[in-house]
Amino acid sequence: MAKAKSRKAYVCTECGSEAAKWQGQCPDCKAWNTYKEVNLGPAASPSIAASNKAGFAGALSELKTLSEVDVEEAPRFSSGMTEFDRVLGGGFVKGSAVLIGGHPGAGKSTILLQVLCHVAQSMNALYVSGEESLQQIAARAQRLGLPTNNLKMLAETSAENIVAVAEQEKPGIIVIDSIQVMYMNGVDSVPGGVGQVKESAAFLTRYAKQSGTVLLIVGHVTKDNSLAGPMTLSHIIDTQIMLGNTDDSRFRMMRATKNRFGQVNELGIFAMTETGMKEVKNPSAIFLSRTQEATSGSIISVLWEGTRPLLVEIQGLVVESQLGNPRRVTVGVEQNRLAMLLAILTRHGGIFTSDQDVFLNVVGGVKITETSADLASLLTVVSSLRDTPLPQDLVAFGEVGLAGEIRPVANGQERLVEAAKHGFSRAIVPAANQPRKPISGLTVIAVKKLSEALEAI
Repeated sequence: MAKAKSRKAYVCTECGSEAAKWQGQCPDCKAWNTYKEVNLGPAASPSIAASNKAGFAGALSELKTLSEVDVEEAPRFSSGMTEFDRVLGGGFVKGSAVLIGGHPGAGKSTILLQVLCHVAQSMNALYVSGEESLQQIAARAQRLGLPTNNLKMLAETSAENIVAVAEQEKPGIIVIDSIQVMYMNGVDSVPGGVGQVKESAAFLTRYAKQSGTVLLIVGHVTKDNSLAGPMTLSHIIDTQIMLGNTDDSRFRMMRATKNRFGQVNELGIFAMTETGMKEVKNPSAIFLSRTQEATSGSIISVLWEGTRPLLVEIQGLVVESQLGNPRRVTVGVEQNRLAMLLAILTRHGGIFTSDQDVFLNVVGGVKITETSADLASLLTVVSSLRDTPLPQDLVAFGEVGLAGEIRPVANGQERLVEAAKHGFSRAIVPAANQPRKPISGLTVIAVKKLSEALEAI
Protein backbone atom coordinates (compact mmCIF):
# COMPACT_ATOMS: atom_id res chain seq x y z
CA MET A 1 0.00 0.00 0.00
CA ALA A 2 1.40 3.38 -1.01
CA LYS A 3 2.38 5.66 1.84
CA ALA A 4 0.29 8.80 2.16
CA LYS A 5 2.10 11.87 0.89
CA SER A 6 3.01 14.39 3.56
CA ARG A 7 1.45 17.84 3.17
CA LYS A 8 3.52 20.96 3.75
CA ALA A 9 2.68 24.64 3.92
CA TYR A 10 4.28 27.93 4.91
CA VAL A 11 2.92 29.65 8.03
CA CYS A 12 3.52 33.26 9.12
CA THR A 13 4.90 33.30 12.67
CA GLU A 14 3.33 36.72 13.32
CA CYS A 15 -0.31 36.30 12.27
CA GLY A 16 -0.63 32.58 11.51
CA SER A 17 -1.71 32.94 7.87
CA GLU A 18 -0.83 30.04 5.57
CA ALA A 19 0.50 29.99 2.02
CA ALA A 20 1.28 27.22 -0.47
CA LYS A 21 4.77 28.60 -1.16
CA TRP A 22 7.30 30.81 0.60
CA GLN A 23 6.86 34.57 0.34
CA GLY A 24 9.12 37.39 1.46
CA GLN A 25 6.28 39.48 2.91
CA CYS A 26 3.09 38.25 4.54
CA PRO A 27 0.11 39.68 2.60
CA ASP A 28 -2.03 39.82 5.78
CA CYS A 29 0.18 41.41 8.47
CA LYS A 30 2.82 42.88 6.07
CA ALA A 31 5.69 41.43 8.13
CA TRP A 32 8.90 40.47 6.32
CA ASN A 33 10.68 37.08 6.41
CA THR A 34 8.18 35.47 8.78
CA TYR A 35 7.06 32.48 6.69
CA LYS A 36 8.27 29.12 8.05
CA GLU A 37 7.76 25.70 6.51
CA VAL A 38 5.38 23.48 8.49
CA ASN A 39 4.64 19.79 8.01
CA LEU A 40 0.87 19.32 8.12
CA GLY A 41 1.09 15.54 8.21
CA PRO A 42 -0.24 13.01 5.70
CA ALA A 43 -3.31 13.96 3.72
CA ALA A 44 -6.40 12.00 4.76
CA SER A 45 -8.08 10.02 2.02
CA PRO A 46 -11.76 10.74 1.26
CA SER A 47 -12.79 7.34 2.59
CA ILE A 48 -11.03 7.92 5.91
CA ALA A 49 -12.47 11.43 6.24
CA ALA A 50 -15.95 10.16 5.49
CA SER A 51 -15.70 7.37 8.05
CA ASN A 52 -14.45 9.64 10.82
CA LYS A 53 -17.42 10.21 13.13
CA ALA A 54 -15.60 12.30 15.74
CA GLY A 55 -15.07 16.04 15.53
CA PHE A 56 -12.54 18.30 17.23
CA ALA A 57 -14.53 18.40 20.47
CA GLY A 58 -15.74 14.79 20.51
CA ALA A 59 -18.63 13.10 18.75
CA LEU A 60 -20.17 14.63 15.64
CA SER A 61 -22.69 17.22 16.84
CA GLU A 62 -26.34 17.34 15.87
CA LEU A 63 -27.91 19.96 13.64
CA LYS A 64 -30.02 22.39 15.70
CA THR A 65 -31.81 25.67 15.28
CA LEU A 66 -30.52 28.59 17.33
CA SER A 67 -33.62 28.51 19.57
CA GLU A 68 -32.90 24.87 20.49
CA VAL A 69 -29.40 25.59 21.78
CA ASP A 70 -29.06 25.25 25.55
CA VAL A 71 -27.92 28.60 26.97
CA GLU A 72 -27.34 27.32 30.50
CA GLU A 73 -24.03 28.56 31.88
CA ALA A 74 -21.19 26.04 31.76
CA PRO A 75 -20.41 24.48 35.17
CA ARG A 76 -17.25 25.80 36.84
CA PHE A 77 -15.03 24.91 39.75
CA SER A 78 -12.80 27.22 41.79
CA SER A 79 -9.02 27.50 41.53
CA GLY A 80 -8.79 28.27 45.24
CA MET A 81 -7.80 31.89 44.53
CA THR A 82 -10.44 34.60 44.25
CA GLU A 83 -8.29 36.80 42.02
CA PHE A 84 -7.51 33.91 39.67
CA ASP A 85 -11.20 33.02 39.50
CA ARG A 86 -12.03 36.65 38.70
CA VAL A 87 -9.64 36.69 35.73
CA LEU A 88 -11.05 33.37 34.49
CA GLY A 89 -14.59 34.71 34.68
CA GLY A 90 -15.68 32.79 37.78
CA GLY A 91 -13.49 29.68 37.80
CA PHE A 92 -12.40 26.86 35.51
CA VAL A 93 -14.81 25.63 32.83
CA LYS A 94 -14.61 21.90 32.14
CA GLY A 95 -13.10 21.15 28.74
CA SER A 96 -11.52 24.60 28.41
CA ALA A 97 -7.96 25.34 27.34
CA VAL A 98 -6.20 28.19 29.17
CA LEU A 99 -2.88 29.67 28.02
CA ILE A 100 -0.81 31.51 30.64
CA GLY A 101 2.09 33.61 29.36
CA GLY A 102 4.73 35.69 31.07
CA HIS A 103 8.43 36.48 31.35
CA PRO A 104 10.79 34.11 33.20
CA GLY A 105 10.43 34.68 36.92
CA ALA A 106 6.93 36.16 36.68
CA GLY A 107 5.55 33.29 38.78
CA LYS A 108 3.69 31.17 36.23
CA SER A 109 4.90 27.81 37.55
CA THR A 110 4.54 28.92 41.16
CA ILE A 111 0.91 29.99 40.94
CA LEU A 112 -0.07 26.93 38.87
CA LEU A 113 1.60 24.63 41.39
CA GLN A 114 -0.36 26.31 44.18
CA VAL A 115 -3.60 25.97 42.23
CA LEU A 116 -3.08 22.30 41.39
CA CYS A 117 -2.10 21.38 44.95
CA HIS A 118 -5.39 22.93 46.10
CA VAL A 119 -7.53 21.38 43.36
CA ALA A 120 -5.92 17.95 43.87
CA GLN A 121 -7.57 17.74 47.28
CA SER A 122 -10.99 17.39 45.63
CA MET A 123 -10.27 15.91 42.16
CA ASN A 124 -7.65 14.06 40.15
CA ALA A 125 -4.95 16.51 38.96
CA LEU A 126 -1.85 16.07 36.81
CA TYR A 127 1.16 18.40 36.55
CA VAL A 128 3.36 17.78 33.48
CA SER A 129 6.81 19.37 33.56
CA GLY A 130 8.99 19.51 30.49
CA GLU A 131 11.56 22.03 31.75
CA GLU A 132 12.12 21.45 35.46
CA SER A 133 12.88 18.14 37.12
CA LEU A 134 10.34 16.65 39.49
CA GLN A 135 12.83 17.08 42.35
CA GLN A 136 12.96 20.84 41.73
CA ILE A 137 9.17 21.11 41.75
CA ALA A 138 8.89 18.98 44.90
CA ALA A 139 11.46 21.18 46.64
CA ARG A 140 9.51 24.31 45.68
CA ALA A 141 6.23 22.82 46.93
CA GLN A 142 7.88 21.89 50.23
CA ARG A 143 9.33 25.37 50.60
CA LEU A 144 5.91 26.92 49.98
CA GLY A 145 4.25 24.58 52.46
CA LEU A 146 1.78 23.13 49.93
CA PRO A 147 -0.14 19.86 50.36
CA THR A 148 1.56 17.40 48.00
CA ASN A 149 -0.03 14.07 48.88
CA ASN A 150 -2.66 14.01 46.08
CA LEU A 151 -1.01 15.82 43.15
CA LYS A 152 0.33 13.52 40.43
CA MET A 153 3.49 14.56 38.59
CA LEU A 154 4.89 13.61 35.18
CA ALA A 155 8.17 14.63 33.51
CA GLU A 156 7.46 14.33 29.79
CA THR A 157 7.76 16.32 26.57
CA SER A 158 5.92 14.04 24.13
CA ALA A 159 2.33 15.16 23.57
CA GLU A 160 1.30 11.63 22.57
CA ASN A 161 2.72 10.13 25.77
CA ILE A 162 1.02 12.81 27.90
CA VAL A 163 -2.37 12.05 26.37
CA ALA A 164 -1.78 8.29 26.82
CA VAL A 165 -1.09 8.80 30.53
CA ALA A 166 -4.07 11.16 30.87
CA GLU A 167 -6.40 8.60 29.28
CA GLN A 168 -5.39 6.14 31.99
CA GLU A 169 -5.44 8.54 34.96
CA LYS A 170 -8.44 10.61 33.74
CA PRO A 171 -7.46 13.86 35.55
CA GLY A 172 -9.92 16.71 35.86
CA ILE A 173 -7.19 19.29 35.29
CA ILE A 174 -3.77 19.17 33.58
CA VAL A 175 -0.88 21.66 33.56
CA ILE A 176 1.56 21.62 30.61
CA ASP A 177 4.77 23.46 31.56
CA SER A 178 5.58 24.54 28.93
CA ILE A 179 4.20 24.26 25.38
CA GLN A 180 7.55 25.38 23.88
CA VAL A 181 9.25 22.09 24.84
CA MET A 182 6.46 19.77 23.69
CA TYR A 183 6.78 17.78 20.47
CA MET A 184 4.94 15.27 18.27
CA ASN A 185 6.63 12.48 16.35
CA GLY A 186 4.89 13.17 13.04
CA VAL A 187 5.99 16.81 12.77
CA ASP A 188 9.28 17.66 11.04
CA SER A 189 10.33 20.47 13.34
CA VAL A 190 12.33 20.96 16.54
CA PRO A 191 10.49 21.59 19.86
CA GLY A 192 9.58 25.25 20.07
CA GLY A 193 9.25 25.60 16.31
CA VAL A 194 6.11 26.81 14.61
CA GLY A 195 4.98 23.35 13.54
CA GLN A 196 5.62 21.63 16.88
CA VAL A 197 3.95 24.32 18.98
CA LYS A 198 0.90 24.45 16.71
CA GLU A 199 0.39 20.70 16.40
CA SER A 200 1.17 19.91 20.05
CA ALA A 201 -1.27 22.56 21.29
CA ALA A 202 -3.97 21.38 18.89
CA PHE A 203 -3.46 17.74 19.92
CA LEU A 204 -3.63 18.50 23.65
CA THR A 205 -6.60 20.85 23.23
CA ARG A 206 -8.47 18.20 21.24
CA TYR A 207 -8.04 15.76 24.12
CA ALA A 208 -9.23 18.38 26.64
CA LYS A 209 -12.38 19.10 24.60
CA GLN A 210 -13.22 15.44 24.10
CA SER A 211 -12.61 14.40 27.72
CA GLY A 212 -13.89 17.53 29.51
CA THR A 213 -10.50 18.10 31.15
CA VAL A 214 -9.30 21.60 32.03
CA LEU A 215 -6.01 22.22 30.21
CA LEU A 216 -3.58 24.86 31.53
CA ILE A 217 -0.74 25.61 29.10
CA VAL A 218 2.32 27.67 30.08
CA GLY A 219 3.78 29.78 27.27
CA HIS A 220 6.88 31.95 27.02
CA VAL A 221 6.84 35.52 25.72
CA THR A 222 9.15 37.42 23.40
CA LYS A 223 10.96 40.70 24.09
CA ASP A 224 7.93 42.71 22.93
CA ASN A 225 5.66 40.91 25.47
CA SER A 226 3.90 38.80 22.83
CA LEU A 227 3.52 35.03 23.13
CA ALA A 228 6.32 33.08 21.49
CA GLY A 229 5.33 30.73 18.69
CA PRO A 230 2.67 30.91 15.99
CA MET A 231 -0.28 33.27 16.28
CA THR A 232 -2.59 30.31 15.73
CA LEU A 233 -1.79 29.25 19.29
CA SER A 234 -3.95 32.13 20.54
CA HIS A 235 -6.81 31.02 18.28
CA ILE A 236 -6.76 27.40 19.45
CA ILE A 237 -7.16 28.08 23.17
CA ASP A 238 -10.26 29.45 24.93
CA THR A 239 -8.63 31.83 27.41
CA GLN A 240 -5.35 33.70 27.20
CA ILE A 241 -3.86 35.17 30.36
CA MET A 242 -0.74 37.30 30.72
CA LEU A 243 1.15 37.41 34.03
CA GLY A 244 3.51 40.35 34.39
CA ASN A 245 5.46 42.38 36.92
CA THR A 246 4.68 45.87 38.12
CA ASP A 247 7.34 48.51 38.79
CA ASP A 248 7.40 47.10 42.32
CA SER A 249 8.81 43.58 41.92
CA ARG A 250 6.68 42.30 44.80
CA PHE A 251 3.44 42.48 42.83
CA ARG A 252 2.23 40.54 39.81
CA MET A 253 -0.61 41.60 37.53
CA MET A 254 -2.69 38.93 35.80
CA ARG A 255 -4.86 40.03 32.89
CA ALA A 256 -7.10 38.08 30.52
CA THR A 257 -6.56 39.22 26.93
CA LYS A 258 -8.96 36.62 25.51
CA ASN A 259 -11.75 34.78 27.30
CA ARG A 260 -14.60 32.84 25.71
CA PHE A 261 -16.16 32.26 29.13
CA GLY A 262 -15.77 35.61 30.86
CA GLN A 263 -14.80 39.26 30.82
CA VAL A 264 -11.86 40.35 28.65
CA ASN A 265 -9.21 42.62 30.25
CA GLU A 266 -10.17 41.46 33.74
CA LEU A 267 -7.32 42.22 36.15
CA GLY A 268 -6.05 40.22 39.11
CA ILE A 269 -3.32 41.41 41.50
CA PHE A 270 -0.96 39.09 43.38
CA ALA A 271 1.98 39.60 45.70
CA MET A 272 5.06 37.37 45.50
CA THR A 273 6.05 36.30 49.01
CA GLU A 274 8.26 33.65 50.57
CA THR A 275 5.25 31.34 50.77
CA GLY A 276 4.20 31.81 47.14
CA MET A 277 1.71 34.05 45.37
CA LYS A 278 -0.77 35.79 47.67
CA GLU A 279 -3.93 37.54 46.52
CA VAL A 280 -4.28 41.30 46.83
CA LYS A 281 -8.01 41.64 47.41
CA ASN A 282 -7.90 45.45 47.70
CA PRO A 283 -5.59 46.45 44.82
CA SER A 284 -6.42 50.15 45.10
CA ALA A 285 -4.58 50.26 48.43
CA ILE A 286 -1.22 49.32 46.90
CA PHE A 287 -1.42 52.15 44.34
CA LEU A 288 -2.39 54.86 46.87
CA SER A 289 0.75 54.98 49.00
CA ARG A 290 1.18 58.75 48.69
CA THR A 291 3.28 61.06 50.84
CA GLN A 292 1.55 62.83 53.71
CA GLU A 293 2.64 66.22 52.40
CA ALA A 294 0.69 67.56 49.41
CA THR A 295 2.85 68.08 46.32
CA SER A 296 2.10 69.58 42.95
CA GLY A 297 1.58 67.32 39.93
CA SER A 298 -0.26 64.49 41.66
CA ILE A 299 -3.90 63.40 41.54
CA ILE A 300 -5.96 60.24 41.99
CA SER A 301 -8.13 58.87 39.19
CA VAL A 302 -10.57 55.95 39.16
CA LEU A 303 -10.07 53.43 36.37
CA TRP A 304 -12.38 50.57 35.45
CA GLU A 305 -10.54 47.27 35.16
CA GLY A 306 -12.72 44.42 33.95
CA THR A 307 -15.59 44.34 36.43
CA ARG A 308 -14.29 46.56 39.25
CA PRO A 309 -12.96 50.08 39.89
CA LEU A 310 -9.28 50.71 40.57
CA LEU A 311 -7.83 53.86 42.13
CA VAL A 312 -4.42 54.91 40.80
CA GLU A 313 -2.18 57.92 41.25
CA ILE A 314 -1.24 59.92 38.15
CA GLN A 315 1.83 62.14 38.39
CA GLY A 316 2.76 64.97 36.08
CA LEU A 317 5.94 67.02 35.77
CA VAL A 318 6.26 70.15 33.60
CA VAL A 319 9.64 71.85 33.27
CA GLU A 320 11.09 74.40 30.88
CA SER A 321 12.55 72.66 27.84
CA GLN A 322 16.22 73.05 26.99
CA LEU A 323 15.72 71.56 23.53
CA GLY A 324 14.27 72.85 20.30
CA ASN A 325 11.54 70.19 20.38
CA PRO A 326 10.02 69.81 23.85
CA ARG A 327 9.74 66.21 25.02
CA ARG A 328 6.51 64.33 25.76
CA VAL A 329 7.36 61.29 27.90
CA THR A 330 4.71 58.93 29.29
CA VAL A 331 4.78 55.78 31.44
CA GLY A 332 1.51 53.86 31.54
CA VAL A 333 -0.29 56.28 29.18
CA GLU A 334 -0.21 56.40 25.40
CA GLN A 335 2.18 59.13 24.29
CA ASN A 336 0.04 60.26 21.35
CA ARG A 337 -2.91 60.75 23.68
CA LEU A 338 -0.86 63.06 25.91
CA ALA A 339 0.09 65.15 22.86
CA MET A 340 -3.58 65.41 21.90
CA LEU A 341 -4.62 66.40 25.44
CA LEU A 342 -1.97 69.13 25.56
CA ALA A 343 -3.31 70.53 22.29
CA ILE A 344 -6.83 70.59 23.80
CA LEU A 345 -5.43 72.30 26.90
CA THR A 346 -3.90 75.01 24.72
CA ARG A 347 -6.98 75.56 22.56
CA HIS A 348 -9.76 75.33 25.13
CA GLY A 349 -7.95 75.98 28.42
CA GLY A 350 -5.68 78.83 27.34
CA ILE A 351 -2.64 77.13 28.92
CA PHE A 352 0.42 76.79 26.70
CA THR A 353 2.99 74.01 27.10
CA SER A 354 4.69 74.29 23.70
CA ASP A 355 7.98 75.36 25.32
CA GLN A 356 7.79 72.89 28.22
CA ASP A 357 8.89 69.27 28.67
CA VAL A 358 5.91 67.26 29.92
CA PHE A 359 6.30 63.96 31.78
CA LEU A 360 3.33 61.79 32.79
CA ASN A 361 3.53 58.70 34.98
CA VAL A 362 1.01 56.19 36.34
CA VAL A 363 2.26 55.00 39.73
CA GLY A 364 2.58 51.26 40.32
CA GLY A 365 3.18 50.12 36.76
CA VAL A 366 -0.49 50.19 35.73
CA LYS A 367 -1.13 50.69 32.02
CA ILE A 368 -4.20 52.81 31.27
CA THR A 369 -6.19 51.46 28.33
CA GLU A 370 -9.32 53.63 28.66
CA THR A 371 -10.08 57.32 28.23
CA SER A 372 -11.39 58.00 31.74
CA ALA A 373 -7.97 59.28 32.87
CA ASP A 374 -7.98 62.21 30.41
CA LEU A 375 -9.31 64.78 32.86
CA ALA A 376 -7.01 63.70 35.70
CA SER A 377 -4.00 63.81 33.35
CA LEU A 378 -4.69 67.42 32.35
CA LEU A 379 -5.34 68.50 35.93
CA THR A 380 -2.03 67.08 37.15
CA VAL A 381 -0.19 68.77 34.25
CA VAL A 382 -1.75 72.13 35.16
CA SER A 383 -0.93 71.54 38.84
CA SER A 384 2.75 70.96 38.02
CA LEU A 385 2.90 73.91 35.61
CA ARG A 386 1.47 76.26 38.22
CA ASP A 387 3.36 74.53 41.06
CA THR A 388 0.08 74.37 42.96
CA PRO A 389 -0.69 71.17 44.91
CA LEU A 390 -4.12 69.61 44.39
CA PRO A 391 -6.14 68.57 47.46
CA GLN A 392 -5.23 65.07 48.59
CA ASP A 393 -8.88 64.19 49.12
CA LEU A 394 -9.70 64.91 45.46
CA VAL A 395 -10.33 62.38 42.68
CA ALA A 396 -11.12 63.08 39.04
CA PHE A 397 -12.14 61.09 35.99
CA GLY A 398 -13.70 61.80 32.62
CA GLU A 399 -12.94 61.75 28.90
CA VAL A 400 -11.88 65.03 27.27
CA GLY A 401 -13.12 65.63 23.72
CA LEU A 402 -11.40 67.64 21.02
CA ALA A 403 -13.93 70.46 21.48
CA GLY A 404 -12.97 70.77 25.15
CA GLU A 405 -16.10 68.99 26.39
CA ILE A 406 -15.97 66.54 29.29
CA ARG A 407 -17.60 63.31 28.17
CA PRO A 408 -19.09 60.70 30.52
CA VAL A 409 -17.49 57.30 31.14
CA ALA A 410 -19.01 53.93 31.97
CA ASN A 411 -19.76 52.86 35.55
CA GLY A 412 -19.50 56.36 37.00
CA GLN A 413 -21.61 55.54 40.08
CA GLU A 414 -19.42 52.56 41.01
CA ARG A 415 -16.26 54.65 40.60
CA LEU A 416 -17.56 57.31 42.98
CA VAL A 417 -18.60 54.73 45.56
CA GLU A 418 -15.11 53.21 45.45
CA ALA A 419 -13.53 56.66 45.92
CA ALA A 420 -15.75 57.41 48.91
CA LYS A 421 -14.90 54.02 50.41
CA HIS A 422 -11.19 54.98 50.41
CA GLY A 423 -11.82 58.29 52.20
CA PHE A 424 -11.93 60.78 49.34
CA SER A 425 -14.34 63.66 49.96
CA ARG A 426 -14.30 65.54 46.62
CA ALA A 427 -14.62 64.41 43.02
CA ILE A 428 -14.54 66.22 39.67
CA VAL A 429 -16.55 64.20 37.18
CA PRO A 430 -18.48 64.72 33.91
CA ALA A 431 -21.92 66.23 34.38
CA ALA A 432 -23.54 63.10 32.90
CA ASN A 433 -21.86 60.96 35.60
CA GLN A 434 -23.30 62.98 38.48
CA PRO A 435 -25.01 60.47 40.82
CA ARG A 436 -28.77 60.65 41.18
CA LYS A 437 -28.54 60.17 44.93
CA PRO A 438 -25.92 61.83 47.16
CA ILE A 439 -23.01 59.64 48.23
CA SER A 440 -22.25 59.90 51.93
CA GLY A 441 -19.10 61.93 52.63
CA LEU A 442 -18.43 62.79 48.97
CA THR A 443 -18.94 66.18 47.31
CA VAL A 444 -19.31 65.76 43.55
CA ILE A 445 -18.32 68.64 41.25
CA ALA A 446 -19.99 68.06 37.86
CA VAL A 447 -18.38 69.79 34.86
CA LYS A 448 -19.30 69.98 31.17
CA LYS A 449 -16.23 71.76 29.79
CA LEU A 450 -12.52 71.73 30.46
CA SER A 451 -12.58 75.39 31.50
CA GLU A 452 -15.05 74.52 34.30
CA ALA A 453 -12.73 71.77 35.58
CA LEU A 454 -9.76 74.16 35.62
CA GLU A 455 -11.77 76.70 37.59
CA ALA A 456 -12.73 74.00 40.12
CA ILE A 457 -9.08 73.49 41.13
